[in-house]
Amino acid sequence: MNEYVLLFLVVFAVNLLPAFGPPTWSVILLFGLRSQLPLPALVVIAALASSSGRFVLAHLFRLFASRLSEKTKANLAAARAAFEGKRHSGLMALVFFAVSPLPSAQMFGALGLAGMRLAPFVGAFFVGRLVSYTFYAGSAQLVAEHTSFGETFQETLTSPLSIALQLLLLAGLVAMTKIDWARWLGKPDEKPPEQPRD
Repeated sequence: MNEYVLLFLVVFAVNLLPAFGPPTWSVILLFGLRSQLPLPALVVIAALASSSGRFVLAHLFRLFASRLSEKTKANLAAARAAFEGKRHSGLMALVFFAVSPLPSAQMFGALGLAGMRLAPFVGAFFVGRLVSYTFYAGSAQLVAEHTSFGETFQETLTSPLSIALQLLLLAGLVAMTKIDWARWLGKPDEKPPEQPRD
């Protein structure tokens, strides 16, 4: 299989996972070490694939949101309305998506559940990943000289800190759906708006 296609498919699949998937940087390091892909192609394809995977993941969460109770839907709609009503909050969120070192799966899950417009967040995520993936791909040779890729990969999946962080973020995502946002934000309960088009 063409290395470009394989890279896209692997990174896309990893970014479809809502939790406990291998970090994308480890896939980039693997391809940087084992393939002859030029650095610019490696970075752009990985950024496109990860952004596409997160976009699809958010849409899957959006489909799941249709199965939530009416009360939970109203709560999420209130949170979305409050967030979208504050331009400053939106800009800060886009910057956060671009530079955040935290696992992004749960963040995109929250966007999907709340019915947020995804395109700006995916765009910010893509730009941020172009920068971070350039660093990871460029570091591939350094990693090869100083450590075993297999050990690094295994450590990221079995690290107690990594597992605890994933569990904490999943719990936060569940908790978000339980908060009475309409009451907390001082807004009356209202019928959830239609889902935005992306």
